[in-house]
Amino acid sequence: MSTLSERSSPTLSDGAKLTIVVLISGNGSNLQAIIEAIRRQALPVTIGAVISNQAQAPGLRLARASGLTTEVVDHCQYADRAAFDQALRERVDAYRPGLVVLAGFMRILGDSFVGHFRGRMLNIHPSLLPRHAGRNTHARALRAGDTMHGASVHFVTEDLDGGPLVVQARVAVLRDDSAERLAARVLEQEHRILPLAIRWFADGRLRLGESAAILDGVQLQQPYLFSGDGEALESCP
Repeated sequence: MSTLSERSSPTLSDGAKLTIVVLISGNGSNLQAIIEAIRRQALPVTIGAVISNQAQAPGLRLARASGLTTEVVDHCQYADRAAFDQALRERVDAYRPGLVVLAGFMRILGDSFVGHFRGRMLNIHPSLLPRHAGRNTHARALRAGDTMHGASVHFVTEDLDGGPLVVQARVAVLRDDSAERLAARVLEQEHRILPLAIRWFADGRLRLGESAAILDGVQLQQPYLFSGDGEALESCP
């Protein structure tokens, strides 16, 4: 199967230390947060490419407007998940990324793909994992009567939304919350903790150990809790 590709001259920093590839399926708001962090020189990476499984994903337009290389690997064009994963892996590998970032990528990736990028792939998930793995997390949090909700960054492993946690941000659930209002507040926190985790990785502070994330040489027994001031300062109890 063929892939669609559109390339343009980069406008982001060419002096970045780490090349990343960002995978998206939708609006790309987390991608925008990464781009803005790079422009502020708060994130020492360069985006090699933005790849989507959806040709009409608004995030692709955002990426092109920022001068980034974009590609589409449409999952509907492949006979099965294994064929899609192989095509996607080949396109990601073409950019030789040090890190792959799933920023609202809504396809389940197979074990072969995940194993190939093991230790080099981070995902942002809109819940306080391990609670509410999978989709529709905000509505599920409301139905469950949760008083706290939030977002998590974790290393991607073969266990769906079950890889070692890196950092989380908490959001209080309000009495009159709708799923949409709660989602908007969680998204604000996603935009903070995803660039933070990428920065740790790019700086060589974060890596994947045998069974847990390791930050500054210490195995994380619990994810770090984002403090709201640009750093994660305390562990979740």
